[in-house]
Amino acid sequence: MTSPSTPHTAPPASPTGIPADASAAPTVPAPRDAVVEQRPARRRRDPFFDNAKFMAIVLVVAGHSIVNLRDVRAAHALYMFVYTFHMPVFIVITGYFSRNFTFSGRKAQKLIVNLGVPYVVFETAYSTYHWAVGHSKFEISILDPYYLTWFLMALFLWRLSTPVWQQIRWPVLAAVLISLLSAMTALPGELEMHRTLGLVPFYVLGLVLKPEHFEMLKRPVARVLGGITLVLALAFTYLFADRHMTTEWMYWRDGNADMHVNNLVGSGMRLGLLVGAGILVFAFLTMVPARQTWFTNLGATTLYAYLLHGFATKLMEYMGWYDTPFLHTLPGVAVTAVTGAVLATILCTPPVRWLMHWALEPDMSWAFVPLRRPKSV
Repeated sequence: MTSPSTPHTAPPASPTGIPADASAAPTVPAPRDAVVEQRPARRRRDPFFDNAKFMAIVLVVAGHSIVNLRDVRAAHALYMFVYTFHMPVFIVITGYFSRNFTFSGRKAQKLIVNLGVPYVVFETAYSTYHWAVGHSKFEISILDPYYLTWFLMALFLWRLSTPVWQQIRWPVLAAVLISLLSAMTALPGELEMHRTLGLVPFYVLGLVLKPEHFEMLKRPVARVLGGITLVLALAFTYLFADRHMTTEWMYWRDGNADMHVNNLVGSGMRLGLLVGAGILVFAFLTMVPARQTWFTNLGATTLYAYLLHGFATKLMEYMGWYDTPFLHTLPGVAVTAVTGAVLATILCTPPVRWLMHWALEPDMSWAFVPLRRPKSV
C-alpha cells in the first residue's frame, strides 16, 4: 500500500493482508537448547466464500440497476426477490468470519482501517457527489449514513458487539428479540439504528455457524433442495408478494409506526422476513461452487464493487437515463440487469483495486501506537 507521502503504487498482493515472504532475510542459527516458537501457517482461503461473495455482489449491483424500472412487473418481482436475501448473505458471511474478533490492538486497528476510514471517505464522497449534481445543499453527516454507506456503519457496530454475543447462551434468539423490539420504538435516524438492530440476527447467525454447517450445503441433495426453494420463492414473489407487499419492508429502515402497522402485525412481518430471508440465504449458498472458478479471486474484493457502483447507478438517475422508454420493457430490464452484473465484475478486478486501494485499504500504520495498558495499582 502507499503511504501518504509516496507516489501511487500497487496495492498489496493479497486483500487479506498476508505478510510478505520473510525467507529472503538472513537467518541466524538458534542455540541447540533454544525453544523456537513457530507461528501457525495462515489457512488457505476457502474459494467457496469468495465465490459466494462475488455472486452476491452481482445480485446487489444488478438489483440497484433496475430499481427505477419497477413499473415493469417482472423487474419489481425480481427486485423484491433479490432484496429479500442479498444483504443477509453478506451479513451472515461477515458474521462467520468475525467469530474471532476481540478488542486486541491489532483487531481494533483493522476495524478502523477496513471499515472506519472507508466509511468516512465514501460518506464524504457520496454526499459531495449528491451536492455537485444540484440535488441538495452541501452537507456531510458522519452519523447519518448516505445511500450505500449504512452497511459499513452497521458492520462497524456489529463487529464491536461480537464479544457480547459470544457470551450469551442463546444469542440468535436474543438477537431476534432485539430486532422485533427495535421496530416497536421510534428510533433516531442516526447510525441507521433500525437497520442495524433489525438485521443483527443475520450477523449473530454467522457467529454461531460452524464449518460443518457450510459443508452440508455443498452436498448434491442440498443443491437440489436449494434450487427448488429459490424457484418457488421467485414464483411466489411474482404471483403474490409484489402485488400485496411494499418493498419498504425489504429495506429494514423503518419501525412499525412508520410502516403504518401495529406492533403485532409488524412483528409478524419482521419474523416472517427473518425466517424467509434465512431460508433463502442457505438456498443461495447451495448454488455456490465449492471449487476455484474464474471469479473466485474477484470475490476477495467485493467491497470495491459495493462502494463504487453507486456512483454509476446514481449517475443514471441524475442524468435521467432511466426515462428512456426502452428500459421500461422486458428486454430493457434484462439489458440493464446484465449491465449491472458486468459493472460489478469490472469493479472487482485488479486495475480498479490498484486505483482505489488508497480509499478502501489505506496504509494507516503511521496513525497507530502499541496498545496502551494502565499500570496496575
